[in-house]
Amino acid sequence: MEGVILKALSGFYYVDGGDGRLIACRGRGKFRHQKLSPLVGDRVTFTLLEGESGILDSILPRKNQFHRPAVANIDQLVVVASGAVPVTDPFLIDRVVSIAEGRGCESVIVLNKCDLDAAEELYQTYTQAGFPTLRVSAETGEGIPELREIMAGKVSAFTGNSGVGKSSILNALQPDFCLQVGEVSDKLGRGRHTTRHVELFRLDHGAIVADTPGFSSFDTEETELRRPETLERTFREFAPYLGRCRFTGCAHVKEKGCAVLAAVKAGEISKSRHASYVRLYEQAKEVPEWQRKESAD
Repeated sequence: MEGVILKALSGFYYVDGGDGRLIACRGRGKFRHQKLSPLVGDRVTFTLLEGESGILDSILPRKNQFHRPAVANIDQLVVVASGAVPVTDPFLIDRVVSIAEGRGCESVIVLNKCDLDAAEELYQTYTQAGFPTLRVSAETGEGIPELREIMAGKVSAFTGNSGVGKSSILNALQPDFCLQVGEVSDKLGRGRHTTRHVELFRLDHGAIVADTPGFSSFDTEETELRRPETLERTFREFAPYLGRCRFTGCAHVKEKGCAVLAAVKAGEISKSRHASYVRLYEQAKEVPEWQRKESAD
């Protein structure tokens, strides 16, 4: 039988075989020998045993995979941000989007709490960069129908810094989720983590969503262990200018005759997006080559 892993917990993989049941499966020993770990989102084959249990037989080819959170076959990241408390640092968005671009995964920028703050600067930045960008309010319902439409028929992973309202948006999309909603700490200006593991949920209109514990769970090594010279391809708005710099191998940081820097100066690329690129580039440069090769093995 074939199915999709919707949840992994305490050594069990809960597989949706398409008939509405969740089958609690164990993985075969060959996965350990092959150093292959089943992930939430994996399409798998399994053998149904007596009762509501089974054994995973194989993992079908993946479209993509992420290490932290451990999830596979994601069509798009829904990156939830906010211009109200807690205000989202654009670098947190850009780091995650860069990882998604490197995985061939679309990113949708969702600016929650628009009833409190329209997040105009964030809206302009990501619209200009070419990302679908929505203003929503989990409180009033504004923008929720548009978000529901953009998610239809796709597997979407929700992420965002704590307190921006990921669970509240999921509850607004489908109220019977009744997901736990964390209170924002007025003292700290940030939310408490309320989501403990990655789990996929099916919405009534055919979308599948994953709620994840937040930006901090995305392994920064996924960007830091990428070769610095490949980072430029994970900033989509750089594409029209690549290959047009004066010098081959331009880093687009401070070089003379750089087409990307000229575009930043002309306002065609946002300064905050370029600043995030430079920060990620410098982080990647600091990683020793041996460590990068070890990670790739």
